[in-house]
Amino acid sequence: MLRMTKSRSRVTTLAAPLLLAGLIGVVSGGCSGGGDRATNAPLSAAERSAQGKALAALDDQWSKAAASRDTARIASFYADDAVIYPPGSPPVTGRAAAQEVWGLLVADPAFSLSWSATHAEVAACGDLGFTSGPYQATLTGPGGAKTLERGKFLCIWRRQADGTWKAAHDMWNADSP
Repeated sequence: MLRMTKSRSRVTTLAAPLLLAGLIGVVSGGCSGGGDRATNAPLSAAERSAQGKALAALDDQWSKAAASRDTARIASFYADDAVIYPPGSPPVTGRAAAQEVWGLLVADPAFSLSWSATHAEVAACGDLGFTSGPYQATLTGPGGAKTLERGKFLCIWRRQADGTWKAAHDMWNADSP
């Protein structure tokens, strides 16, 4: 389920990189609102660095939640209106839909998953950030044998009104077909 299928259409193949480019453009460029909610000033480089480290730590907590196989805990990291882009499947929207996707993954008796945010960045506006890095999953493959999958992920995070970060867009894909 973590693996992309080869039956994707050309439109889907092109849509993901375009979406990714647009999201990264928003994160690295400007966003609505301002960095400091009180002054509307952009965040300083030091503030962005500190918040990026905090975002990476949050992503690490999420990876540990995934290892627990507790779908409610895993889904708690998503925004209410999050969009999840599972490989080989249409995007799903909302925390409840995310919990369903994760339910399908953890139902596999061989399922294990870990990832590491090797890059984390917060936009100058302070309301958006992203994490990316490698993941490793074990799943039941064809014929019932355990299969090791390595891949990469990108998650766009959005700061909520209460100051917490929630995953707004989450996508991943395997390194090999």
